[in-house]
Amino acid sequence: MRLTRYFLPVLKETPAEAQIVSHRLMLRAGMIRQSSAGIYSWLPLGFKVLRRIEQIVHEEQQKAGHIPMLMPTIQSADLWRESGRYDAYGPEMLRIRDRHDRDMLFGPTNEEMITDIFRNAVSSYRELPKTLYHVQWKFRDEIRPRFGVMRGREFLMKDGYSFDTDRESAIHAFNRHVVSYLRTFERLGLKAVPMRADAGPIGGDYSYEFLVLAETGESEVFLDRDVVELALGDREVDFTDAAALQGLVDQWTTPYARTDETHDAALFDAVPDARKVTARGIEVGHIFYFGTKYSEPMGAVVTTAEGNQVPVEMGSYGIGVSRLVAALIEANHDDKGIIWPESVAPFGVGIVNLKQGDAEADAACESLYAALGKAGVEVLYDDRDERAGAKFATMDLVGCPWRITVGPRGLAKGVVELTSRRTGESTELSPEDAVTRVAEIFAGV
Repeated sequence: MRLTRYFLPVLKETPAEAQIVSHRLMLRAGMIRQSSAGIYSWLPLGFKVLRRIEQIVHEEQQKAGHIPMLMPTIQSADLWRESGRYDAYGPEMLRIRDRHDRDMLFGPTNEEMITDIFRNAVSSYRELPKTLYHVQWKFRDEIRPRFGVMRGREFLMKDGYSFDTDRESAIHAFNRHVVSYLRTFERLGLKAVPMRADAGPIGGDYSYEFLVLAETGESEVFLDRDVVELALGDREVDFTDAAALQGLVDQWTTPYARTDETHDAALFDAVPDARKVTARGIEVGHIFYFGTKYSEPMGAVVTTAEGNQVPVEMGSYGIGVSRLVAALIEANHDDKGIIWPESVAPFGVGIVNLKQGDAEADAACESLYAALGKAGVEVLYDDRDERAGAKFATMDLVGCPWRITVGPRGLAKGVVELTSRRTGESTELSPEDAVTRVAEIFAGV
Protein backbone atom coordinates (compact mmCIF):
# COMPACT_ATOMS: atom_id res chain seq x y z
CA MET A 1 0.00 0.00 0.00
CA ARG A 2 1.31 3.44 -0.97
CA LEU A 3 0.96 5.83 1.93
CA THR A 4 -0.24 8.62 -0.39
CA ARG A 5 -3.26 6.43 -1.21
CA TYR A 6 -3.92 5.05 2.25
CA PHE A 7 -6.14 6.44 4.98
CA LEU A 8 -3.81 6.89 7.95
CA PRO A 9 -4.84 9.93 10.04
CA VAL A 10 -1.92 9.96 12.50
CA LEU A 11 -1.86 12.50 15.31
CA LYS A 12 1.22 14.40 16.46
CA GLU A 13 -0.22 15.15 19.89
CA THR A 14 -1.71 12.70 22.36
CA PRO A 15 -5.43 13.30 23.07
CA ALA A 16 -6.03 14.30 26.68
CA GLU A 17 -8.53 11.49 27.32
CA ALA A 18 -6.00 8.71 26.62
CA GLN A 19 -4.74 7.39 29.96
CA ILE A 20 -2.79 4.27 29.01
CA VAL A 21 -0.18 3.52 26.37
CA SER A 22 -2.36 1.40 24.09
CA HIS A 23 -5.14 4.01 23.97
CA ARG A 24 -2.64 6.79 23.24
CA LEU A 25 -0.87 4.88 20.50
CA MET A 26 -4.04 3.56 18.86
CA LEU A 27 -5.33 7.12 18.56
CA ARG A 28 -2.00 8.56 17.45
CA ALA A 29 -1.37 5.80 14.90
CA GLY A 30 -4.78 6.35 13.31
CA MET A 31 -6.13 2.92 14.31
CA ILE A 32 -9.37 4.00 16.01
CA ARG A 33 -11.56 7.02 16.57
CA GLN A 34 -14.15 7.36 19.33
CA SER A 35 -17.77 7.48 18.23
CA SER A 36 -19.24 7.86 21.72
CA ALA A 37 -18.17 6.82 25.21
CA GLY A 38 -16.63 3.34 24.98
CA ILE A 39 -17.58 2.89 21.30
CA TYR A 40 -14.99 3.16 18.52
CA SER A 41 -14.70 3.12 14.76
CA TRP A 42 -11.89 0.86 13.61
CA LEU A 43 -9.94 2.71 10.92
CA PRO A 44 -8.03 0.79 8.21
CA LEU A 45 -4.80 0.19 10.15
CA GLY A 46 -6.60 -0.95 13.30
CA PHE A 47 -9.06 -3.03 11.29
CA LYS A 48 -6.18 -4.92 9.62
CA VAL A 49 -4.72 -5.86 13.01
CA LEU A 50 -8.16 -6.85 14.32
CA ARG A 51 -8.74 -9.16 11.35
CA ARG A 52 -5.27 -10.73 11.67
CA ILE A 53 -5.93 -11.59 15.31
CA GLU A 54 -9.37 -12.92 14.45
CA GLN A 55 -7.89 -15.16 11.73
CA ILE A 56 -5.39 -16.70 14.15
CA VAL A 57 -8.18 -17.30 16.65
CA HIS A 58 -10.25 -19.05 13.95
CA GLU A 59 -7.33 -21.21 12.84
CA GLU A 60 -6.49 -22.42 16.34
CA GLN A 61 -10.12 -23.07 17.26
CA GLN A 62 -10.61 -25.21 14.19
CA LYS A 63 -7.36 -27.12 14.79
CA ALA A 64 -8.89 -28.07 18.14
CA GLY A 65 -12.00 -29.41 16.39
CA HIS A 66 -14.34 -26.52 17.13
CA ILE A 67 -16.97 -25.49 14.60
CA PRO A 68 -17.49 -21.84 13.53
CA MET A 69 -20.90 -20.23 13.16
CA LEU A 70 -22.44 -16.79 13.67
CA MET A 71 -25.19 -15.69 16.04
CA PRO A 72 -26.96 -12.31 15.98
CA THR A 73 -26.14 -9.38 18.21
CA ILE A 74 -29.81 -8.82 19.21
CA GLN A 75 -31.40 -11.51 21.37
CA SER A 76 -34.86 -12.20 22.79
CA ALA A 77 -35.29 -11.44 26.48
CA ASP A 78 -37.49 -14.53 26.77
CA LEU A 79 -34.45 -16.81 26.47
CA TRP A 80 -32.73 -14.99 29.30
CA ARG A 81 -35.84 -15.25 31.44
CA GLU A 82 -35.75 -19.03 30.93
CA SER A 83 -32.24 -19.23 32.33
CA GLY A 84 -33.03 -16.78 35.13
CA ARG A 85 -30.39 -14.26 34.10
CA TYR A 86 -32.50 -11.48 32.57
CA ASP A 87 -33.21 -9.70 35.86
CA ALA A 88 -30.01 -10.87 37.54
CA TYR A 89 -27.52 -9.59 34.96
CA GLY A 90 -27.64 -5.94 35.99
CA PRO A 91 -27.50 -2.53 34.28
CA GLU A 92 -24.56 -3.60 32.05
CA MET A 93 -27.14 -5.26 29.79
CA LEU A 94 -28.57 -2.96 27.12
CA ARG A 95 -32.27 -3.72 27.12
CA ILE A 96 -34.35 -2.84 24.03
CA ARG A 97 -38.02 -2.95 23.12
CA ASP A 98 -38.93 -3.44 19.45
CA ARG A 99 -41.93 -1.97 17.59
CA HIS A 100 -44.09 -4.94 18.61
CA ASP A 101 -43.37 -4.17 22.27
CA ARG A 102 -41.22 -7.29 22.66
CA ASP A 103 -38.32 -7.19 25.14
CA MET A 104 -34.98 -7.63 23.40
CA LEU A 105 -31.35 -7.06 24.36
CA PHE A 106 -27.97 -6.41 22.77
CA GLY A 107 -26.10 -9.59 23.66
CA PRO A 108 -23.31 -9.36 26.23
CA THR A 109 -22.78 -13.13 25.82
CA ASN A 110 -24.55 -16.09 24.15
CA GLU A 111 -25.11 -18.97 26.57
CA GLU A 112 -28.90 -18.78 26.29
CA MET A 113 -28.99 -18.45 22.52
CA ILE A 114 -26.61 -21.32 21.82
CA THR A 115 -28.50 -23.52 24.29
CA ASP A 116 -31.72 -22.77 22.43
CA ILE A 117 -30.08 -23.60 19.08
CA PHE A 118 -28.72 -26.85 20.51
CA ARG A 119 -31.93 -28.05 22.16
CA ASN A 120 -33.87 -27.61 18.93
CA ALA A 121 -31.37 -29.58 16.87
CA VAL A 122 -29.75 -32.32 19.00
CA SER A 123 -31.57 -35.07 20.88
CA SER A 124 -29.22 -38.08 21.06
CA TYR A 125 -25.93 -38.78 22.81
CA ARG A 126 -24.69 -40.12 19.45
CA GLU A 127 -24.50 -36.53 18.16
CA LEU A 128 -22.09 -35.48 20.92
CA PRO A 129 -19.59 -34.07 21.65
CA LYS A 130 -20.01 -30.71 19.93
CA THR A 131 -18.23 -27.39 20.33
CA LEU A 132 -19.62 -24.39 18.46
CA TYR A 133 -18.11 -20.92 18.46
CA HIS A 134 -18.41 -17.55 16.79
CA VAL A 135 -16.65 -14.19 16.67
CA GLN A 136 -19.20 -11.42 17.14
CA TRP A 137 -19.63 -7.92 18.51
CA LYS A 138 -20.88 -7.66 22.09
CA PHE A 139 -22.18 -4.79 24.17
CA ARG A 140 -21.90 -4.22 27.91
CA ASP A 141 -22.97 -0.85 29.21
CA GLU A 142 -19.96 -0.17 31.45
CA ILE A 143 -20.65 2.60 33.94
CA ARG A 144 -17.19 4.09 33.31
CA PRO A 145 -15.77 2.92 29.98
CA ARG A 146 -12.08 3.78 29.86
CA PHE A 147 -8.69 2.84 28.50
CA GLY A 148 -9.85 2.83 24.88
CA VAL A 149 -10.72 -0.64 23.56
CA MET A 150 -9.36 -2.22 26.76
CA ARG A 151 -12.62 -1.53 28.55
CA GLY A 152 -15.09 -0.31 25.98
CA ARG A 153 -18.81 -0.83 25.81
CA GLU A 154 -18.80 -2.41 22.35
CA PHE A 155 -16.17 -5.09 21.71
CA LEU A 156 -15.35 -8.01 19.42
CA MET A 157 -15.23 -11.35 21.15
CA LYS A 158 -14.80 -14.99 20.31
CA ASP A 159 -17.13 -17.08 22.42
CA GLY A 160 -17.49 -20.84 22.19
CA TYR A 161 -19.75 -23.42 23.82
CA SER A 162 -19.19 -27.13 24.39
CA PHE A 163 -21.85 -29.81 24.78
CA ASP A 164 -21.05 -33.23 26.27
CA THR A 165 -22.88 -36.16 27.85
CA ASP A 166 -20.90 -36.34 31.10
CA ARG A 167 -18.45 -34.44 33.28
CA GLU A 168 -15.39 -36.38 32.08
CA SER A 169 -16.08 -35.47 28.43
CA ALA A 170 -16.84 -31.88 29.42
CA ILE A 171 -13.50 -31.56 31.22
CA HIS A 172 -11.79 -32.83 28.06
CA ALA A 173 -13.55 -30.05 26.13
CA PHE A 174 -12.36 -27.58 28.77
CA ASN A 175 -8.79 -28.85 28.40
CA ARG A 176 -8.95 -28.53 24.62
CA HIS A 177 -9.68 -24.87 25.12
CA VAL A 178 -6.86 -24.36 27.62
CA VAL A 179 -4.32 -25.74 25.15
CA SER A 180 -5.82 -24.09 22.06
CA TYR A 181 -5.75 -20.76 23.91
CA LEU A 182 -2.10 -21.26 24.86
CA ARG A 183 -1.31 -21.92 21.18
CA THR A 184 -3.32 -18.88 20.10
CA PHE A 185 -1.59 -16.47 22.44
CA GLU A 186 1.87 -17.83 21.60
CA ARG A 187 1.15 -17.31 17.89
CA LEU A 188 0.17 -13.73 18.69
CA GLY A 189 3.51 -13.22 20.42
CA LEU A 190 1.99 -12.95 23.90
CA LYS A 191 2.77 -14.71 27.14
CA ALA A 192 -0.69 -15.35 28.62
CA VAL A 193 -0.89 -17.20 31.93
CA PRO A 194 -3.97 -19.28 32.88
CA MET A 195 -5.07 -18.35 36.39
CA ARG A 196 -7.74 -19.72 38.67
CA ALA A 197 -10.55 -17.16 38.53
CA ASP A 198 -13.97 -16.23 39.79
CA ALA A 199 -16.77 -17.33 37.44
CA GLY A 200 -18.79 -14.11 37.82
CA PRO A 201 -22.21 -13.83 36.15
CA ILE A 202 -21.44 -16.65 33.67
CA GLY A 203 -21.51 -19.16 36.51
CA GLY A 204 -19.93 -22.54 37.12
CA ASP A 205 -17.40 -24.01 39.50
CA TYR A 206 -14.33 -24.36 37.27
CA SER A 207 -12.91 -21.27 35.64
CA TYR A 208 -9.62 -19.89 34.37
CA GLU A 209 -8.67 -16.45 33.13
CA PHE A 210 -5.79 -15.93 30.74
CA LEU A 211 -3.84 -12.83 31.68
CA VAL A 212 -0.99 -10.98 29.99
CA LEU A 213 1.38 -9.41 32.51
CA ALA A 214 1.48 -5.63 32.07
CA GLU A 215 1.86 -2.63 34.35
CA THR A 216 -1.47 -1.24 33.13
CA GLY A 217 -3.38 -4.43 33.90
CA GLU A 218 -6.59 -4.07 35.86
CA SER A 219 -6.08 -7.20 37.97
CA GLU A 220 -3.43 -7.79 40.60
CA VAL A 221 -1.95 -11.26 40.07
CA PHE A 222 0.15 -13.60 42.16
CA LEU A 223 2.11 -16.38 40.51
CA ASP A 224 4.99 -18.79 40.51
CA ARG A 225 7.63 -17.64 38.00
CA ASP A 226 7.85 -21.22 36.69
CA VAL A 227 4.55 -20.83 34.82
CA VAL A 228 5.81 -17.75 32.95
CA GLU A 229 8.71 -19.77 31.57
CA LEU A 230 6.52 -22.50 30.04
CA ALA A 231 5.96 -22.58 26.26
CA LEU A 232 4.34 -24.96 23.80
CA GLY A 233 6.61 -23.87 20.94
CA ASP A 234 6.42 -26.23 17.97
CA ARG A 235 5.10 -29.11 20.06
CA GLU A 236 2.55 -31.25 18.20
CA VAL A 237 -0.79 -31.46 20.00
CA ASP A 238 -3.34 -34.25 19.54
CA PHE A 239 -6.61 -32.71 20.69
CA THR A 240 -8.30 -36.13 20.73
CA ASP A 241 -5.86 -37.53 23.31
CA ALA A 242 -7.53 -36.75 26.63
CA ALA A 243 -4.65 -37.99 28.80
CA ALA A 244 -1.99 -36.02 26.91
CA LEU A 245 -4.10 -32.86 27.02
CA GLN A 246 -4.65 -33.26 30.75
CA GLY A 247 -0.89 -33.56 31.19
CA LEU A 248 -0.33 -30.28 29.34
CA VAL A 249 -3.04 -28.54 31.34
CA ASP A 250 -1.52 -29.81 34.58
CA GLN A 251 1.86 -28.35 33.55
CA TRP A 252 0.36 -24.89 33.19
CA THR A 253 -2.11 -24.97 36.08
CA THR A 254 -0.14 -26.72 38.83
CA PRO A 255 2.23 -23.78 39.55
CA TYR A 256 0.50 -21.14 41.65
CA ALA A 257 -1.20 -18.47 39.51
CA ARG A 258 -4.25 -16.54 40.71
CA THR A 259 -5.93 -13.19 40.39
CA ASP A 260 -6.63 -11.05 43.45
CA GLU A 261 -10.22 -12.36 43.47
CA THR A 262 -9.14 -15.95 44.16
CA HIS A 263 -5.76 -15.34 45.78
CA ASP A 264 -4.91 -17.68 48.67
CA ALA A 265 -2.13 -16.14 50.76
CA ALA A 266 -1.34 -19.43 52.54
CA LEU A 267 -0.82 -21.30 49.25
CA PHE A 268 1.24 -18.43 47.82
CA ASP A 269 3.47 -18.42 50.90
CA ALA A 270 4.46 -22.00 50.03
CA VAL A 271 6.04 -20.81 46.76
CA PRO A 272 9.81 -20.27 47.15
CA ASP A 273 10.59 -16.57 47.52
CA ALA A 274 12.86 -16.58 44.47
CA ARG A 275 9.92 -17.68 42.32
CA LYS A 276 7.19 -15.43 43.75
CA VAL A 277 5.85 -12.82 41.34
CA THR A 278 3.33 -10.12 42.20
CA ALA A 279 2.28 -8.09 39.18
CA ARG A 280 -0.67 -6.77 37.23
CA GLY A 281 -2.39 -8.50 34.36
CA ILE A 282 -4.70 -7.82 31.41
CA GLU A 283 -7.43 -10.40 30.93
CA VAL A 284 -7.52 -11.62 27.32
CA GLY A 285 -9.48 -14.85 27.72
CA HIS A 286 -11.83 -16.52 30.18
CA ILE A 287 -13.11 -20.09 30.14
CA PHE A 288 -15.78 -21.80 32.26
CA TYR A 289 -17.07 -25.29 32.88
CA PHE A 290 -20.55 -24.90 34.35
CA GLY A 291 -22.17 -28.28 33.89
CA THR A 292 -25.96 -28.09 33.59
CA LYS A 293 -26.44 -24.48 34.74
CA TYR A 294 -28.14 -23.55 31.45
CA SER A 295 -29.13 -26.90 29.96
CA GLU A 296 -31.26 -27.97 32.93
CA PRO A 297 -33.55 -24.90 33.21
CA MET A 298 -33.76 -24.57 29.42
CA GLY A 299 -34.45 -28.24 28.69
CA ALA A 300 -31.35 -28.98 26.60
CA VAL A 301 -31.36 -32.77 27.04
CA VAL A 302 -30.18 -35.81 25.11
CA THR A 303 -31.26 -39.43 25.23
CA THR A 304 -28.53 -41.77 26.53
CA ALA A 305 -27.73 -45.30 25.31
CA GLU A 306 -29.94 -46.59 28.13
CA GLY A 307 -32.88 -44.50 26.96
CA ASN A 308 -32.69 -41.92 29.74
CA GLN A 309 -32.90 -38.20 29.12
CA VAL A 310 -30.13 -36.16 30.75
CA PRO A 311 -29.25 -32.46 30.56
CA VAL A 312 -26.03 -31.87 28.63
CA GLU A 313 -22.83 -30.77 30.34
CA MET A 314 -21.69 -27.39 29.03
CA GLY A 315 -18.78 -24.99 29.06
CA SER A 316 -18.23 -21.46 27.78
CA TYR A 317 -15.00 -20.06 26.33
CA GLY A 318 -14.21 -16.43 25.52
CA ILE A 319 -11.34 -14.53 23.92
CA GLY A 320 -11.39 -10.73 23.79
CA VAL A 321 -10.38 -10.20 20.16
CA SER A 322 -10.56 -6.39 20.20
CA ARG A 323 -9.03 -6.24 23.69
CA LEU A 324 -6.09 -8.27 22.36
CA VAL A 325 -5.13 -5.39 20.07
CA ALA A 326 -4.62 -3.18 23.12
CA ALA A 327 -2.92 -5.95 25.10
CA LEU A 328 -0.45 -6.51 22.26
CA ILE A 329 0.45 -2.81 22.24
CA GLU A 330 0.83 -2.72 26.04
CA ALA A 331 3.31 -5.59 25.71
CA ASN A 332 5.04 -4.33 22.54
CA HIS A 333 5.92 -0.64 22.42
CA ASP A 334 8.62 1.91 23.12
CA ASP A 335 8.74 5.70 23.35
CA LYS A 336 8.52 5.97 19.56
CA GLY A 337 5.38 3.89 19.06
CA ILE A 338 4.09 0.36 18.48
CA ILE A 339 6.27 -2.70 17.82
CA TRP A 340 4.01 -5.29 16.20
CA PRO A 341 4.92 -8.99 16.29
CA GLU A 342 5.20 -10.28 12.72
CA SER A 343 2.14 -12.49 13.14
CA VAL A 344 -0.30 -9.59 13.57
CA ALA A 345 1.44 -6.64 11.93
CA PRO A 346 -0.86 -4.69 9.58
CA PHE A 347 2.13 -4.32 7.24
CA GLY A 348 5.17 -6.55 7.51
CA VAL A 349 7.65 -4.06 6.12
CA GLY A 350 7.74 -0.33 5.48
CA ILE A 351 9.70 1.23 2.63
CA VAL A 352 11.11 4.71 3.25
CA ASN A 353 12.23 6.67 0.21
CA LEU A 354 14.76 9.22 1.46
CA LYS A 355 14.67 11.28 -1.73
CA GLN A 356 11.22 11.18 -3.29
CA GLY A 357 11.48 12.45 -6.87
CA ASP A 358 14.97 11.13 -7.43
CA ALA A 359 14.70 8.85 -10.46
CA GLU A 360 17.03 6.14 -9.14
CA ALA A 361 15.55 6.12 -5.61
CA ASP A 362 11.99 6.08 -6.97
CA ALA A 363 12.79 3.20 -9.33
CA ALA A 364 14.47 1.17 -6.57
CA CYS A 365 11.47 1.66 -4.26
CA GLU A 366 9.04 0.65 -6.99
CA SER A 367 11.08 -2.48 -7.67
CA LEU A 368 11.19 -3.39 -3.96
CA TYR A 369 7.47 -2.70 -3.60
CA ALA A 370 6.64 -5.04 -6.49
CA ALA A 371 9.07 -7.80 -5.44
CA LEU A 372 7.90 -7.86 -1.81
CA GLY A 373 4.27 -7.95 -2.89
CA LYS A 374 5.03 -10.85 -5.24
CA ALA A 375 6.69 -12.64 -2.30
CA GLY A 376 3.46 -12.30 -0.31
CA VAL A 377 4.65 -9.62 2.12
CA GLU A 378 2.32 -6.70 2.83
CA VAL A 379 4.17 -3.43 2.32
CA LEU A 380 3.57 0.14 3.43
CA TYR A 381 5.51 2.37 1.04
CA ASP A 382 6.00 5.92 2.30
CA ASP A 383 5.99 7.71 -1.03
CA ARG A 384 5.11 11.11 0.44
CA ASP A 385 7.12 14.20 -0.39
CA GLU A 386 8.16 14.57 3.26
CA ARG A 387 11.43 14.99 5.10
CA ALA A 388 13.16 11.75 6.17
CA GLY A 389 12.60 12.38 9.89
CA ALA A 390 8.85 12.55 9.46
CA LYS A 391 8.84 9.33 7.46
CA PHE A 392 10.89 7.48 10.10
CA ALA A 393 8.62 8.80 12.86
CA THR A 394 5.51 7.53 11.05
CA MET A 395 7.02 4.07 10.49
CA ASP A 396 8.07 3.84 14.15
CA LEU A 397 4.65 4.98 15.32
CA VAL A 398 2.61 2.48 13.28
CA GLY A 399 5.01 -0.33 14.18
CA CYS A 400 6.02 -2.11 10.96
CA PRO A 401 8.33 -4.91 12.22
CA TRP A 402 10.83 -4.21 9.44
CA ARG A 403 11.84 -1.14 7.49
CA ILE A 404 13.77 -0.85 4.25
CA THR A 405 15.41 2.55 3.78
CA VAL A 406 16.31 3.59 0.25
CA GLY A 407 18.51 6.57 -0.56
CA PRO A 408 20.96 7.78 -3.20
CA ARG A 409 24.07 7.13 -1.06
CA GLY A 410 23.20 3.50 -0.42
CA LEU A 411 22.14 2.91 -4.01
CA ALA A 412 25.49 4.23 -5.18
CA LYS A 413 27.00 1.28 -3.25
CA GLY A 414 24.29 -1.09 -4.48
CA VAL A 415 22.63 -1.48 -1.07
CA VAL A 416 19.55 -0.59 0.93
CA GLU A 417 19.20 -0.63 4.73
CA LEU A 418 17.06 -3.27 6.45
CA THR A 419 16.14 -2.30 10.04
CA SER A 420 14.41 -4.30 12.77
CA ARG A 421 11.80 -2.21 14.59
CA ARG A 422 12.17 -4.32 17.73
CA THR A 423 15.95 -4.23 18.12
CA GLY A 424 16.83 -1.18 16.04
CA GLU A 425 19.62 -3.16 14.36
CA SER A 426 20.31 -2.29 10.71
CA THR A 427 22.00 -4.27 7.96
CA GLU A 428 23.07 -3.14 4.52
CA LEU A 429 21.95 -5.58 1.82
CA SER A 430 21.43 -5.56 -1.89
CA PRO A 431 17.78 -4.87 -2.74
CA GLU A 432 17.41 -8.49 -3.89
CA ASP A 433 18.85 -9.87 -0.64
CA ALA A 434 16.63 -7.55 1.41
CA VAL A 435 13.57 -8.95 -0.34
CA THR A 436 14.76 -12.52 0.21
CA ARG A 437 15.47 -11.89 3.90
CA VAL A 438 12.06 -10.30 4.58
CA ALA A 439 10.26 -13.01 2.60
CA GLU A 440 12.01 -15.70 4.68
CA ILE A 441 10.95 -14.02 7.91
CA PHE A 442 7.28 -13.89 6.94
CA ALA A 443 7.23 -17.34 5.34
CA GLY A 444 7.40 -18.81 8.84
CA VAL A 445 4.67 -16.63 10.34
